[in-house]
Amino acid sequence: MASNVKKILVSQPKPSTEKSPYYDIAEKYGVQVEFRPFIKVESVNAKDFRTQRVNILEHTAVIFTAKTAIDHFFILCEELRIQIPETMKYFCVTEAIAVYLQKYIVYRKRKIFFPASGKIEDLITPIAKHNKENYLIPVSDVHKEDLTHLLEEKKIRYTKAIMYRTVSNDFGADEKFDYDLLIFFSPAGISSLLKNFPNFEQNGTAIGTFGPTTAKAAKDAGLHLDIEAPTPETPSMTAALENYLKKL
Repeated sequence: MASNVKKILVSQPKPSTEKSPYYDIAEKYGVQVEFRPFIKVESVNAKDFRTQRVNILEHTAVIFTAKTAIDHFFILCEELRIQIPETMKYFCVTEAIAVYLQKYIVYRKRKIFFPASGKIEDLITPIAKHNKENYLIPVSDVHKEDLTHLLEEKKIRYTKAIMYRTVSNDFGADEKFDYDLLIFFSPAGISSLLKNFPNFEQNGTAIGTFGPTTAKAAKDAGLHLDIEAPTPETPSMTAALENYLKKL
């Protein structure tokens, strides 16, 4: 356990509002909290996309599991000069993702579907009702397979297309890296740390992780964890961080 934490790096984008609990913690414990993602998402370019041999216009419906997928789908269509037909149907995991489509298309209820629960397994119900459609799923290079298993069970025709990827957000040679505590939210963040600083020595640096896969990646990299969340006592990263600072 680092005995003197003054400067904390949270590997996420800076909150859009001053109401973030991180700012309350910084003020309460007299620590400096900085936000700097270790990873970033970038679009697959048209040349790389073509190697997947996916014809977007052969599909009659698109399944979106994230707002990021919407952005990169339309960015790629623009780069490929593809005009999406008015007849295209859209199936979204949550209402928030469905509403986000308004950024790119005219929102018409008859062609946009989402489950009230916001759960992937409940999205299968409207998809199964439209089982004659040929579905396209824009995904990241690292993605879960739970949706595709459900589609296969229902014998739904679909194609997965990698349209964006998670890459290391490199630190500049002149960027200071003098933090007492590093907080990570994904295995990709741990990989990026080791890519940016191949000779990283933990020494007295405290490390916190959110989620079991991130914790495993950190331990597999030989790092010692001072904070692990979520737990029943600390369901959020900010609760875990406050608990840790309180003990110090």
